[in-house]
This record gives sequence, structure tokens and C-alpha cells, in this order.
Amino acid sequence: MSSSLTRRACSLALLLTSTLAPAVAAAQPGSPEGTSGRAVQARLLGETTVPHKLAFQNTTVGGLSGIDRNPCTGEYVFISDDRSNIQPARFYTARLDVDAGGVHSVDFTGTHPFLQPDGGVYPSPALGDGKAVDPEEIRVDPRSCAYWWGQEGDRPGSAGTPVVQTSIQYAAPTGAYRGRLRLPANYTITSENRGPRRNQAVEAFTFGSRGRVVTSAIEGPLLQDGPEPDVENGALVRVTQQNRSGRVLGQFAYPLEKIFAVNDPTSPWGPDTGVPSILAFPDQPHRYLVLERTWVAGAGYKIRLFDATTRGATDVQDVESLAGQPVVPMRKKLVADFDTLGLSAVDNTEGMTWGPELPTGERLLVLVSDDNFTPEAITQIVALGIR
Repeated sequence: MSSSLTRRACSLALLLTSTLAPAVAAAQPGSPEGTSGRAVQARLLGETTVPHKLAFQNTTVGGLSGIDRNPCTGEYVFISDDRSNIQPARFYTARLDVDAGGVHSVDFTGTHPFLQPDGGVYPSPALGDGKAVDPEEIRVDPRSCAYWWGQEGDRPGSAGTPVVQTSIQYAAPTGAYRGRLRLPANYTITSENRGPRRNQAVEAFTFGSRGRVVTSAIEGPLLQDGPEPDVENGALVRVTQQNRSGRVLGQFAYPLEKIFAVNDPTSPWGPDTGVPSILAFPDQPHRYLVLERTWVAGAGYKIRLFDATTRGATDVQDVESLAGQPVVPMRKKLVADFDTLGLSAVDNTEGMTWGPELPTGERLLVLVSDDNFTPEAITQIVALGIR
């Protein structure tokens, strides 16, 4: 997420821990798919934290903002949102001992930098050459087990700073560049007050339909789609389904929640909210788990997980602006408010992935929080049972 969250992180004092605490989020009646009669339910299986600034293979582990499970190896892959300020933009592989009894261990097994088409690593934004990246999401291609990764780019905050367009790229397990997905035209950062806001571009995408469909979500509303959420109103963010060659199959408006508390007026930072991760249900191509993450000065983090569907929603790919338009948004139902799960802390959770099915009949969901490399925050691995 943004460097501003580095300065905003809530003060926490946590050591390496492993906690088991059963909890069930209150499920709401009615399923988005209209089949099961209710939204899915989430149960806390356990949690653990990774030591702050863990040194691993000459890198600093931190900023973990995305996670996925590799079906070819059984390992998990994490993406760091280090923009090459500490070490080159990179990813990690790890073995997670996690099951219905909790999160027992996290053992990192490898790391590689993402490489540019010319084979070089990505430079720090301080160079100002327009080649920097802001890594946020990683997914393992279910067909090839190659790594697809998303980065937000950068809308300049000052004159003379180059634009870096958001992208979804694919890489070999070594990090070598293999290509990129053609994104919708309205994802483009322009100078005409169109496209994603700064630090609110593509932070979430997922594979669906056995790898045939790539669904991405803009973190916040496009500039032309209206203002950001406040304590009175939510906002609409765009969710796009594409095939693997980039053809848009549909684009929909997802209703982002309003800000949950009034921001501390003495803080130099305003509230921050958005969609940092989206995850397709394996066998239901229109249905998704959507993660919403909000930070408010003086109130901390609010993390919520929703069960959402594109079924019945208006296709808005040809709608220039959603502001004031009578579109039917995606329907959603609350699966879990992290404040109710019994966690030791609720922090900057940004990534999630499906794990294996559990003997209980539940599906394992593993989530990770981004510590922004600050000692006040934590790298928290959370396991939920989804039924």
C-alpha cells in the first residue's frame, strides 16, 4: 500500500506469536449466488507473526501485500511492496504449516527480484526515470504455475515527475519477465483528470474459471467516477473480467463501504480505504471474496471480508463516468469483520489466497498483513476456515 501508511501505522507491541482462537463471524441470510441461502461463514483457525525486518538471503522481509498458493509445489508466494527503496522489487516463496489447528510455522525458502524486459532489476523511484514499480499483488497461473503480479504505478504528485502506468505482468519462477496483460483503457493514468487516483490503482486481481478469466479491481474510485468514501457515503470501484489475451468480458461497479469513524482532526493524514485483494470462488465464475481495508487516524484499522457477485450487475465498461448514473452494482454480503474474529491485533491486511480443503469440510483461507517496514506494524499471517 502507500508510503503514507508507513507513517500512519497504529502503535502495536507484538512479538512472534502463534494464537489459536475459534470465532465465527455473523453470517447474513441470503447468498449472492442465490443458491445456498446464505453468505459463506468464516472461522478463525489461528494466526502468527513474522519477526520484524527478518533478514533472508540478503533481503529484508516486509511489506508483504499479496499471497498465493502454488498448486505445483504446495508452497506459498508472497510479494513485497518495496519499490526498490530497500532492495530490488521482489517476491518470496515459503512453506506454511497451516491446517484446521492453526498456523504452526512460516519458513521462507527463496526470493527473487522481478526483472524488466531487458533483464535488469527495477530501479528506485528516486531515480525519476519512469521505470519504477509499486508491487502489490501476486497470483500463480493455475495453468503454468508462472507468477503474475500487479503493480499500481504512480500518478505524479508534482510537476516533472514521470507517470508510471499500472500493470499486470507475468514472470518466470526466477523473476524473469515473460509479458504483460493488456488492461482496460479506463485503467490508464491520464493528465485529464481521468483514471486511477494516486496510489489507488490495481492492487487486486485473481484467476477464475480454471485460469481462463482474470478479474482485477481498482483499489478506489476512478477520478471520473466520483469522490472517495467518507463517513456519510461509500463509493463505487470498478471490477473487470478479462480473458488471458486482455479482451474485456465485463466490467462492474463494486460498492465500497463508507468510512467507519471520524478521522482525528489533529492528524496530518486523512482516512485511507480501498480494495486490496479479490479472490474468485473456484467453481463459481461470478462470485468473489472481496477484502476491504480502511485506516482512520485515532481509530486504527477496519478489515472486512465480503461475499460478492457480478450476477445481475450492470456492465459498465462503456460508461465513461459512474457519477450519478443509475447502475446496478455488484451485490455483497458480510462474511467477517476482523474485529469480531478474536485476533490478537487487526492490522493492515492486504493479501489473501485459498489453501487446501480441510477435513472439516471447510476451505482454508490464508491472509497476510503489510507492515510497511515499520516497527509499529506487524506481518501477520491469519488462517480462516471458510464454509
